[in-house]
Order: sequence, then C-alpha cells, then structure tokens
Amino acid sequence: MYSRRELADGFRALGVRPGDVIMLHASIRSVGEVAGGPDQIHLALKDALTEAGTLLMYASCPAHYDEVGRGNLGPEEEREILEKLPVFDPLTARSQRENGALVELLRTYPGSVVNAHVARFVAWGAQAAYLTSEQPWDYAFGRGSALDRFLQLAGRILLLGCDHDNVTFLHYAEHVVDVPGKRVARFQVPIEERGQRVWRAMEEFDTSERAHPNWPERFFARLVDGYLARTHNSGGRVGDARSFLLDGRGLLAHALPVMQSVAANAEAAP
Repeated sequence: MYSRRELADGFRALGVRPGDVIMLHASIRSVGEVAGGPDQIHLALKDALTEAGTLLMYASCPAHYDEVGRGNLGPEEEREILEKLPVFDPLTARSQRENGALVELLRTYPGSVVNAHVARFVAWGAQAAYLTSEQPWDYAFGRGSALDRFLQLAGRILLLGCDHDNVTFLHYAEHVVDVPGKRVARFQVPIEERGQRVWRAMEEFDTSERAHPNWPERFFARLVDGYLARTHNSGGRVGDARSFLLDGRGLLAHALPVMQSVAANAEAAP
C-alpha cells in the first residue's frame, strides 16, 4: 500500500518540479493500492507541483455527444440520439470513460476548472484559468486551444502506467502538421442557445480514427516510444506504475517530421 507522501516522492524522483505545468495520463490500477483511495494520486502530484504548478487532464465528453454525423453510427442510432440526447453541459457532464477514472476524480474535486467545449480539458493550479480560457469551436486541438497554451507554457507530459497510444497532445501535432490529405471529421453537438437545444456543426482533423490515411496502427505509441528512446528516457516508478515524464515541445519536434515522412510514404512509419 502506498501513501500520498510516497507517491509525491515518486513524482519528484521522476522529475516533477514545483511550478511545472503537467499534462497527466494515468492508470489508477497500475499504481497499486493507495491508502485513502485513488484521489490521493492527483493530490500527491499536486503536492509535488505545489500551488505554483498546474495539472491538466483531458476529460472529453460522454458517449454520443460528438458522434452524430461522423459516419460511425447507423441512421436509426443517429435519429434516436438527435431526439433524446440532452444539451452538453461542460460543468456536469461526466468524463469520457475511455480516458480513465482519475480524470473524473480530478474534474469533480474542489478547485478544478473546465473549458466549455466537448473537447474538454480539466485543469488545476496557477495556470488553470489561462489553459481553459478559450477553445476554438472548430479544430479544437490546434492553434488557440488549451494544447496550444500548454505548449506555450513549456508543459510536460506525465505518463503514469498508461498506454502510450493515448497521448492527447499528439492530436495537436496532427492539427498543426503541414501535410496534404488529412481527414476532416464533421459532426454535430447539442448545445443550449437562448434556452433552446440546438445541434451545432463542428469539425476537426479526425481524432476518433486516424487524422491521415497513412497513419499506422498505434502511431502515437510509436511516436512516444521513439522519442523516449531518442532522449534516453528510461522513466521510473510511481507506486507500482511504470512512468515517464517528457517534454511537450520536444515530443512535438520529434513527431512533426515523422508525420510528414509517413504522410508522404506509409512505409516510413517508425
């Protein structure tokens, strides 16, 4: 069993510093048993960051809110969703289950803030208001987004026992990389306007499948692991979780030329 103090010490040993801006991806199960329950994980990371630091996680939205019009659902499913799905409320809607349980614990914990968008981020700390201050409606992972501001703040990415294919920051790379043939996803989201539910059109470079037809399976994991190998980053352990701390700007600089090569030639995939 691990205490909050032991986990905080583990984050510090990994390289987390007071005042850092950290985007966290986490598997609660991988950490092992925690005294006081899983909330102690994000509390321990806050201890390592101190009040001068900032914690960011990607919450997204519950099922169906960003699916109508993507082409993944049948006509009957879409008709039922259009009829029955309530307005998306960023303050109360649960986090997407695929993003893990810790982000929902952080979202509902006192002091956390969110941005008003289905591409929803949860933030805590000194830069939380800045990170969630605005989000472009279309192409919400690119320029002007929370991820763009995270990059400006020299943010670092913490992988806590999680799948390396789930690094949301790489959707920013997909959005800003200058290559032809990127897939555009268009869909509708139920929002409230003047007291009425309306379905507002939205588009992005496709984050649900592959933003480019040449992307191979588990492309994000390949990019992350390639960057870890190039930077000789062997990680460490926080609790039982194999963990890595990596630089957002460095990962972007590594990913963009690889994406350009793979877009030109699928056989160039790492």
